[in-house]
Amino acid sequence: MSMTDRVADQNLIQLAKQQYEQQKRSTIPSEIMSLVSQGKVYPKDHPLRSGKIEMRYMTAYDEDILTTPSYIKEGVVLDKLLEALIVTPVDYATITRIDKNGLIISARIVSYGKDYDVIVKDPKTKKELKRTVDLTKLKNSDFDIESDDLGEFDYKLNDGTDLKFKFLINSDSDGDSIRELLQDMITQVNGSRTEESILDFIRYKFLAKESKQFRTYVAKVTPSIIMDYEFEGEDGGTFIAGFSVGADLFWF
Repeated sequence: MSMTDRVADQNLIQLAKQQYEQQKRSTIPSEIMSLVSQGKVYPKDHPLRSGKIEMRYMTAYDEDILTTPSYIKEGVVLDKLLEALIVTPVDYATITRIDKNGLIISARIVSYGKDYDVIVKDPKTKKELKRTVDLTKLKNSDFDIESDDLGEFDYKLNDGTDLKFKFLINSDSDGDSIRELLQDMITQVNGSRTEESILDFIRYKFLAKESKQFRTYVAKVTPSIIMDYEFEGEDGGTFIAGFSVGADLFWF
């Protein structure tokens, strides 16, 4: 048998394994989830433009992802988990951070249930209380602005300059500098979409005051999960308090 034949056989074996795994995974129960962004942040032809995504339940095999040392070291555990659970045929690298935050909560609900224990402080007694949050009751903030067919949004500066911007996706930078953040977000300036024209605008024409107003606006309209919840106090009354999701989200 020639080297070419052996390579071809190995490819066929690998393909057969992939097809078998896909077939077996298709038998795992799944649910259709609503995206925090309502799909507005994606181009018209993107699989998630509908605002929905299908995600399957975790199995015991998937739990190994949560304890993989290399994933933990690189800080990609939750990304690897979501990649494994998402059924909808979509390039994971194109999913916005906005929606990934919501999908993490959804993955927790379908995998381990809706109840999540947290510690909150009673505003009357100042004591810390252990309470349980029903994750299915969390609401999303309003997202009223409309995107175009490219999943981009309009913004006009005080001097009349027209901008188009997008919300950050996984492959974008973390905004190590304001300049990098703006470069990742701004997609068009007065009709021009070239990298040179956008950078020129940021360097020489985008005044600091206007830049701050723009970033404040984007932060204000960015959709998110509202992490405020009604808890029962020590006296039997209720109070509203925020809570954070910890590293124990996928553990009991």
